[in-house]
Amino acid sequence: MSRKKLRVGVVFGGRSGEHEVSLASAEAVIANLSPDKYEIVPIGITKNGQWLLGTEPATLLAAGQHVEAVQISETDPQGTSLVTITGDPTLKRLIPLQAGKQLNENGEIDIIFPVLHGTYGEDGTMQGLLEMANIPYVGNGILGASLGMDKEKMKMVFDAAGLPNVRYLVYRRNQWERDPDAIIEAIEQQLGYPTFVKPVNLGSSVGINKAHDRAELVHAINVAAEFDRKIIIEQGINCREFECAVLGNDEPIVSVVGEIVASNEFYDYNAKYIDNQSRVDIPAHISPALSEQIRRYAIQAFQALDLNGLSRIDFFIDKDTEQVYINEVNTLPGFTKISMYPKLWAASGIPYDELLDRLIELGIERYEDRQRNRTTF
Repeated sequence: MSRKKLRVGVVFGGRSGEHEVSLASAEAVIANLSPDKYEIVPIGITKNGQWLLGTEPATLLAAGQHVEAVQISETDPQGTSLVTITGDPTLKRLIPLQAGKQLNENGEIDIIFPVLHGTYGEDGTMQGLLEMANIPYVGNGILGASLGMDKEKMKMVFDAAGLPNVRYLVYRRNQWERDPDAIIEAIEQQLGYPTFVKPVNLGSSVGINKAHDRAELVHAINVAAEFDRKIIIEQGINCREFECAVLGNDEPIVSVVGEIVASNEFYDYNAKYIDNQSRVDIPAHISPALSEQIRRYAIQAFQALDLNGLSRIDFFIDKDTEQVYINEVNTLPGFTKISMYPKLWAASGIPYDELLDRLIELGIERYEDRQRNRTTF
Protein backbone atom coordinates (compact mmCIF):
# COMPACT_ATOMS: atom_id res chain seq x y z
CA MET A 1 0.00 0.00 0.00
CA SER A 2 2.19 2.76 -1.36
CA ARG A 3 -0.04 5.81 -1.08
CA LYS A 4 0.63 8.17 1.79
CA LYS A 5 -3.01 7.93 2.87
CA LEU A 6 -4.95 4.72 3.24
CA ARG A 7 -8.27 4.76 1.41
CA VAL A 8 -10.88 3.58 3.95
CA GLY A 9 -14.42 2.66 2.91
CA VAL A 10 -16.76 3.20 5.87
CA VAL A 11 -19.91 1.13 5.36
CA PHE A 12 -22.96 1.92 7.50
CA GLY A 13 -26.75 1.68 7.72
CA GLY A 14 -27.96 -1.69 6.48
CA ARG A 15 -31.00 -3.92 6.66
CA SER A 16 -31.17 -4.21 10.42
CA GLY A 17 -33.23 -3.17 13.41
CA GLU A 18 -30.05 -1.38 14.53
CA HIS A 19 -29.91 0.80 11.40
CA GLU A 20 -30.19 4.10 13.26
CA VAL A 21 -27.54 3.08 15.80
CA SER A 22 -25.23 2.27 12.89
CA LEU A 23 -25.69 5.76 11.44
CA ALA A 24 -24.74 7.34 14.77
CA SER A 25 -21.69 5.10 15.12
CA ALA A 26 -20.53 5.77 11.57
CA GLU A 27 -20.87 9.52 12.02
CA ALA A 28 -18.50 9.34 15.00
CA VAL A 29 -16.04 7.04 13.21
CA ILE A 30 -15.87 9.28 10.14
CA ALA A 31 -15.40 12.36 12.31
CA ASN A 32 -12.48 10.77 14.19
CA LEU A 33 -10.53 9.13 11.34
CA SER A 34 -7.54 11.42 10.84
CA PRO A 35 -7.67 13.22 7.45
CA ASP A 36 -3.87 13.28 7.57
CA LYS A 37 -3.74 9.46 7.49
CA TYR A 38 -6.88 8.42 5.64
CA GLU A 39 -8.99 9.20 2.62
CA ILE A 40 -12.52 8.35 3.69
CA VAL A 41 -15.09 6.89 1.28
CA PRO A 42 -18.54 6.79 2.97
CA ILE A 43 -20.82 4.00 1.73
CA GLY A 44 -24.37 3.97 3.07
CA ILE A 45 -26.83 1.09 2.81
CA THR A 46 -30.54 1.83 3.11
CA LYS A 47 -33.02 -0.36 4.96
CA ASN A 48 -34.14 -1.88 1.67
CA GLY A 49 -30.57 -2.77 0.66
CA GLN A 50 -29.62 0.03 -1.73
CA TRP A 51 -25.93 1.02 -1.59
CA LEU A 52 -25.19 4.76 -1.69
CA LEU A 53 -21.61 5.75 -2.47
CA GLY A 54 -20.48 9.10 -1.09
CA THR A 55 -23.45 9.83 1.14
CA GLU A 56 -22.97 10.73 4.81
CA PRO A 57 -24.78 9.08 7.75
CA ALA A 58 -26.82 12.20 8.53
CA THR A 59 -27.86 12.47 4.87
CA LEU A 60 -29.05 8.87 4.81
CA LEU A 61 -31.06 9.40 7.98
CA ALA A 62 -32.66 12.59 6.66
CA ALA A 63 -33.49 10.99 3.30
CA GLY A 64 -35.84 8.48 4.87
CA GLN A 65 -35.88 4.77 4.11
CA HIS A 66 -37.74 4.51 0.83
CA VAL A 67 -34.83 5.13 -1.51
CA GLU A 68 -35.32 3.33 -4.80
CA ALA A 69 -32.05 4.24 -6.49
CA VAL A 70 -29.21 6.72 -6.63
CA GLN A 71 -27.12 8.44 -9.23
CA ILE A 72 -23.87 10.37 -9.00
CA SER A 73 -24.48 14.01 -9.80
CA GLU A 74 -21.25 15.74 -8.85
CA THR A 75 -18.13 15.54 -6.70
CA ASP A 76 -17.01 17.72 -3.85
CA PRO A 77 -13.68 19.64 -3.91
CA GLN A 78 -11.86 16.59 -2.51
CA GLY A 79 -13.18 14.41 -5.31
CA THR A 80 -15.61 12.46 -3.15
CA SER A 81 -18.70 11.32 -5.02
CA LEU A 82 -21.96 12.95 -3.94
CA VAL A 83 -25.31 11.27 -4.45
CA THR A 84 -28.69 12.52 -5.58
CA ILE A 85 -31.61 10.35 -4.53
CA THR A 86 -33.92 9.56 -7.43
CA GLY A 87 -37.08 7.57 -7.90
CA ASP A 88 -35.81 5.29 -10.65
CA PRO A 89 -36.82 1.76 -9.60
CA THR A 90 -34.90 0.08 -12.44
CA LEU A 91 -31.42 0.53 -10.94
CA LYS A 92 -30.62 -2.53 -8.84
CA ARG A 93 -26.82 -2.60 -8.75
CA LEU A 94 -25.02 -2.60 -5.40
CA ILE A 95 -23.34 0.66 -6.38
CA PRO A 96 -24.55 2.61 -9.45
CA LEU A 97 -22.55 2.30 -12.65
CA GLN A 98 -21.45 5.94 -12.58
CA ALA A 99 -20.25 5.63 -9.01
CA GLY A 100 -18.31 2.46 -9.72
CA LYS A 101 -16.58 4.07 -12.68
CA GLN A 102 -15.57 7.09 -10.63
CA LEU A 103 -14.42 4.91 -7.73
CA ASN A 104 -12.10 2.98 -10.04
CA GLU A 105 -10.70 6.18 -11.49
CA ASN A 106 -9.83 7.47 -8.02
CA GLY A 107 -8.09 4.22 -7.01
CA GLU A 108 -9.00 1.10 -5.09
CA ILE A 109 -10.20 1.10 -1.48
CA ASP A 110 -7.43 -0.22 0.78
CA ILE A 111 -9.66 -1.45 3.59
CA ILE A 112 -13.34 -1.54 4.51
CA PHE A 113 -14.41 -0.37 7.96
CA PRO A 114 -17.88 -1.93 8.41
CA VAL A 115 -19.91 0.04 10.97
CA LEU A 116 -22.93 -2.21 10.58
CA HIS A 117 -24.69 -3.37 13.73
CA GLY A 118 -27.00 -6.36 13.79
CA THR A 119 -28.18 -8.56 10.95
CA TYR A 120 -26.77 -8.29 7.42
CA GLY A 121 -23.58 -6.67 8.65
CA GLU A 122 -22.42 -7.88 12.02
CA ASP A 123 -23.51 -11.49 11.51
CA GLY A 124 -20.97 -12.66 8.93
CA THR A 125 -22.86 -11.68 5.78
CA MET A 126 -20.81 -8.57 5.03
CA GLN A 127 -17.66 -10.40 6.08
CA GLY A 128 -18.42 -13.19 3.62
CA LEU A 129 -18.89 -10.71 0.79
CA LEU A 130 -15.56 -9.05 1.57
CA GLU A 131 -13.77 -12.39 1.91
CA MET A 132 -15.04 -13.48 -1.51
CA ALA A 133 -13.84 -10.20 -3.00
CA ASN A 134 -10.47 -10.55 -1.16
CA ILE A 135 -10.79 -7.09 0.38
CA PRO A 136 -9.20 -6.24 3.75
CA TYR A 137 -11.67 -5.21 6.44
CA VAL A 138 -11.81 -4.21 10.08
CA GLY A 139 -13.15 -6.58 12.69
CA ASN A 140 -14.22 -10.17 13.04
CA GLY A 141 -14.24 -12.84 10.38
CA ILE A 142 -17.18 -14.89 9.17
CA LEU A 143 -17.18 -17.53 11.91
CA GLY A 144 -16.63 -15.17 14.84
CA ALA A 145 -19.18 -12.68 13.55
CA SER A 146 -21.79 -15.41 13.02
CA LEU A 147 -21.28 -17.01 16.43
CA GLY A 148 -21.23 -13.63 18.13
CA MET A 149 -24.56 -12.66 16.58
CA ASP A 150 -26.41 -15.91 17.32
CA LYS A 151 -27.01 -15.92 21.08
CA GLU A 152 -27.98 -19.60 21.07
CA LYS A 153 -24.80 -20.84 19.36
CA MET A 154 -22.71 -18.35 21.33
CA LYS A 155 -23.96 -19.76 24.62
CA MET A 156 -23.39 -23.32 23.39
CA VAL A 157 -19.72 -22.40 22.77
CA PHE A 158 -19.53 -20.75 26.19
CA ASP A 159 -20.94 -23.90 27.80
CA ALA A 160 -18.34 -26.02 26.00
CA ALA A 161 -15.56 -23.64 27.08
CA GLY A 162 -16.63 -23.82 30.73
CA LEU A 163 -17.81 -20.20 30.91
CA PRO A 164 -20.74 -19.66 33.33
CA ASN A 165 -24.11 -18.86 31.72
CA VAL A 166 -27.42 -18.06 33.36
CA ARG A 167 -30.03 -20.70 32.59
CA TYR A 168 -31.78 -20.24 29.25
CA LEU A 169 -34.18 -21.80 26.76
CA VAL A 170 -34.42 -21.25 22.99
CA TYR A 171 -37.47 -21.71 20.76
CA ARG A 172 -38.20 -21.23 17.08
CA ARG A 173 -40.96 -18.91 15.99
CA ASN A 174 -42.89 -21.78 14.38
CA GLN A 175 -42.76 -23.70 17.68
CA TRP A 176 -44.24 -20.71 19.48
CA GLU A 177 -46.97 -20.29 16.91
CA ARG A 178 -47.80 -24.01 16.98
CA ASP A 179 -47.90 -24.63 20.75
CA PRO A 180 -47.50 -21.51 22.91
CA ASP A 181 -49.06 -23.12 25.99
CA ALA A 182 -46.40 -25.85 26.15
CA ILE A 183 -43.63 -23.28 25.81
CA ILE A 184 -45.05 -21.05 28.53
CA GLU A 185 -45.35 -24.04 30.87
CA ALA A 186 -41.75 -25.11 30.19
CA ILE A 187 -40.43 -21.61 30.83
CA GLU A 188 -42.36 -21.27 34.08
CA GLN A 189 -41.18 -24.68 35.33
CA GLN A 190 -37.52 -24.40 34.29
CA LEU A 191 -36.77 -20.68 34.63
CA GLY A 192 -39.56 -19.02 36.61
CA TYR A 193 -40.02 -15.27 36.81
CA PRO A 194 -38.65 -12.81 36.05
CA THR A 195 -37.22 -13.72 32.65
CA PHE A 196 -35.57 -11.79 29.85
CA VAL A 197 -36.84 -12.45 26.34
CA LYS A 198 -34.68 -11.58 23.34
CA PRO A 199 -34.43 -12.13 19.60
CA VAL A 200 -31.50 -14.50 19.14
CA ASN A 201 -29.94 -12.52 16.28
CA LEU A 202 -29.98 -8.84 17.20
CA GLY A 203 -28.28 -6.33 19.49
CA SER A 204 -28.60 -2.84 20.99
CA SER A 205 -31.40 -4.23 23.22
CA VAL A 206 -33.78 -4.14 20.24
CA GLY A 207 -36.81 -6.39 20.82
CA ILE A 208 -35.80 -7.24 24.40
CA ASN A 209 -38.30 -7.25 27.27
CA LYS A 210 -38.36 -8.34 30.89
CA ALA A 211 -41.31 -10.50 31.89
CA HIS A 212 -42.58 -10.64 35.49
CA ASP A 213 -45.64 -12.79 34.83
CA ARG A 214 -47.39 -14.86 32.17
CA ALA A 215 -49.06 -11.95 30.39
CA GLU A 216 -45.78 -10.07 30.08
CA LEU A 217 -44.03 -13.24 28.93
CA VAL A 218 -46.53 -13.78 26.09
CA HIS A 219 -46.13 -10.17 25.01
CA ALA A 220 -42.32 -10.35 25.19
CA ILE A 221 -42.13 -13.50 23.08
CA ASN A 222 -44.47 -12.00 20.47
CA VAL A 223 -42.27 -8.89 20.26
CA ALA A 224 -39.03 -10.91 19.97
CA ALA A 225 -40.60 -13.08 17.27
CA GLU A 226 -41.15 -9.98 15.14
CA PHE A 227 -37.38 -9.52 14.86
CA ASP A 228 -36.06 -13.08 14.49
CA ARG A 229 -37.14 -16.68 13.91
CA LYS A 230 -35.39 -17.74 17.12
CA ILE A 231 -36.25 -16.46 20.60
CA ILE A 232 -34.08 -16.90 23.68
CA ILE A 233 -35.52 -16.73 27.20
CA GLU A 234 -33.03 -16.22 30.03
CA GLN A 235 -33.50 -16.60 33.75
CA GLY A 236 -33.65 -13.23 35.47
CA ILE A 237 -31.22 -12.79 38.37
CA ASN A 238 -30.66 -9.98 40.87
CA CYS A 239 -27.48 -8.65 39.38
CA ARG A 240 -25.18 -5.81 38.41
CA GLU A 241 -24.10 -5.38 34.77
CA PHE A 242 -20.49 -5.07 33.65
CA GLU A 243 -18.66 -4.74 30.36
CA CYS A 244 -15.10 -4.86 29.15
CA ALA A 245 -13.50 -4.42 25.75
CA VAL A 246 -11.12 -6.70 23.86
CA LEU A 247 -8.72 -5.60 21.12
CA GLY A 248 -6.42 -7.73 18.99
CA ASN A 249 -6.12 -10.80 16.79
CA ASP A 250 -4.20 -13.84 18.01
CA GLU A 251 -2.81 -12.02 21.06
CA PRO A 252 -5.72 -9.88 22.32
CA ILE A 253 -5.59 -7.37 25.14
CA VAL A 254 -8.44 -6.45 27.47
CA SER A 255 -9.55 -3.12 28.90
CA VAL A 256 -10.51 -2.13 32.40
CA VAL A 257 -13.95 -3.25 33.54
CA GLY A 258 -16.87 -0.82 33.53
CA GLU A 259 -20.26 -1.02 35.22
CA ILE A 260 -23.58 0.00 33.68
CA VAL A 261 -26.03 1.55 36.13
CA ALA A 262 -29.21 1.60 34.05
CA SER A 263 -31.87 4.30 34.36
CA ASN A 264 -34.59 1.70 33.73
CA GLU A 265 -35.20 -1.67 35.32
CA PHE A 266 -32.63 -3.06 32.90
CA TYR A 267 -30.34 -1.61 30.22
CA ASP A 268 -32.91 -1.47 27.41
CA TYR A 269 -32.88 0.56 24.18
CA ASN A 270 -34.36 3.62 25.86
CA ALA A 271 -31.81 3.52 28.67
CA LYS A 272 -28.97 3.12 26.17
CA TYR A 273 -29.85 5.72 23.57
CA ILE A 274 -32.84 7.87 24.52
CA ASP A 275 -33.16 9.20 28.05
CA ASN A 276 -29.46 9.87 28.79
CA GLN A 277 -30.06 8.98 32.45
CA SER A 278 -27.99 5.79 32.70
CA ARG A 279 -24.64 6.01 34.45
CA VAL A 280 -21.36 4.36 33.58
CA ASP A 281 -18.69 3.74 36.21
CA ILE A 282 -15.24 3.26 34.67
CA PRO A 283 -13.43 1.57 36.27
CA ALA A 284 -16.10 -0.44 38.03
CA HIS A 285 -16.29 -0.34 41.81
CA ILE A 286 -15.58 -4.01 42.42
CA SER A 287 -12.77 -5.95 44.04
CA PRO A 288 -9.53 -6.54 42.08
CA ALA A 289 -10.27 -10.28 42.20
CA LEU A 290 -13.68 -9.90 40.52
CA SER A 291 -12.25 -7.48 37.97
CA GLU A 292 -9.49 -9.92 37.03
CA GLN A 293 -11.97 -12.78 36.81
CA ILE A 294 -14.13 -10.81 34.36
CA ARG A 295 -11.10 -9.81 32.29
CA ARG A 296 -9.89 -13.42 32.19
CA TYR A 297 -13.31 -14.66 31.10
CA ALA A 298 -13.39 -11.95 28.41
CA ILE A 299 -10.18 -13.20 26.79
CA GLN A 300 -11.38 -16.79 27.10
CA ALA A 301 -14.70 -15.93 25.36
CA PHE A 302 -12.90 -13.95 22.63
CA GLN A 303 -10.69 -16.90 21.80
CA ALA A 304 -13.42 -19.54 22.17
CA LEU A 305 -15.49 -17.77 19.49
CA ASP A 306 -12.41 -17.24 17.27
CA LEU A 307 -12.88 -13.47 17.30
CA ASN A 308 -10.59 -10.92 15.67
CA GLY A 309 -10.06 -7.19 15.90
CA LEU A 310 -12.57 -6.13 18.49
CA SER A 311 -15.36 -7.18 20.78
CA ARG A 312 -17.20 -5.96 23.85
CA ILE A 313 -17.94 -8.68 26.40
CA ASP A 314 -20.88 -8.25 28.80
CA PHE A 315 -21.20 -9.85 32.23
CA PHE A 316 -23.51 -10.14 35.23
CA ILE A 317 -22.50 -10.38 38.89
CA ASP A 318 -25.14 -11.82 41.18
CA LYS A 319 -25.69 -9.29 43.98
CA ASP A 320 -26.31 -12.02 46.55
CA THR A 321 -23.55 -14.54 45.73
CA GLU A 322 -21.04 -12.48 43.66
CA GLN A 323 -21.13 -15.27 41.07
CA VAL A 324 -19.91 -13.97 37.70
CA TYR A 325 -21.93 -14.92 34.61
CA ILE A 326 -21.08 -14.12 31.02
CA ASN A 327 -23.99 -12.49 29.22
CA GLU A 328 -22.90 -12.10 25.59
CA VAL A 329 -20.32 -10.69 23.22
CA ASN A 330 -20.88 -7.84 20.81
CA THR A 331 -18.60 -8.32 17.81
CA LEU A 332 -19.18 -4.85 16.40
CA PRO A 333 -20.01 -2.69 19.41
CA GLY A 334 -21.36 0.83 19.17
CA PHE A 335 -18.97 3.66 18.36
CA THR A 336 -21.17 6.60 19.32
CA LYS A 337 -19.91 9.24 21.74
CA ILE A 338 -21.68 7.43 24.60
CA SER A 339 -20.68 3.88 23.59
CA MET A 340 -18.89 1.74 26.11
CA TYR A 341 -16.27 0.24 23.79
CA PRO A 342 -14.37 3.48 23.06
CA LYS A 343 -14.99 4.72 26.62
CA LEU A 344 -13.41 1.60 28.11
CA TRP A 345 -10.33 1.93 25.91
CA ALA A 346 -10.02 5.64 26.65
CA ALA A 347 -9.95 4.76 30.36
CA SER A 348 -7.32 2.12 29.55
CA GLY A 349 -5.03 4.61 27.83
CA ILE A 350 -6.11 4.30 24.18
CA PRO A 351 -7.99 7.41 22.94
CA TYR A 352 -10.67 7.19 20.24
CA ASP A 353 -8.52 8.18 17.23
CA GLU A 354 -5.70 5.82 18.23
CA LEU A 355 -8.26 3.04 18.73
CA LEU A 356 -9.45 3.49 15.14
CA ASP A 357 -5.83 3.39 13.94
CA ARG A 358 -5.24 0.12 15.78
CA LEU A 359 -8.39 -1.47 14.42
CA ILE A 360 -7.35 -0.62 10.86
CA GLU A 361 -3.86 -2.00 11.52
CA LEU A 362 -5.36 -5.21 12.91
CA GLY A 363 -7.61 -5.56 9.85
CA ILE A 364 -4.62 -5.26 7.53
CA GLU A 365 -2.61 -7.67 9.70
CA ARG A 366 -5.36 -10.28 9.53
CA TYR A 367 -5.73 -9.81 5.76
CA GLU A 368 -2.00 -10.27 5.20
CA ASP A 369 -2.05 -13.41 7.34
CA ARG A 370 -4.94 -14.81 5.25
CA GLN A 371 -2.93 -14.25 2.09
CA ARG A 372 -0.47 -16.89 3.34
CA ASN A 373 -3.17 -19.56 2.93
CA ARG A 374 -2.92 -21.64 -0.22
CA THR A 375 -5.96 -21.46 -2.50
CA THR A 376 -4.70 -24.02 -5.05
CA PHE A 377 -3.67 -27.65 -4.74
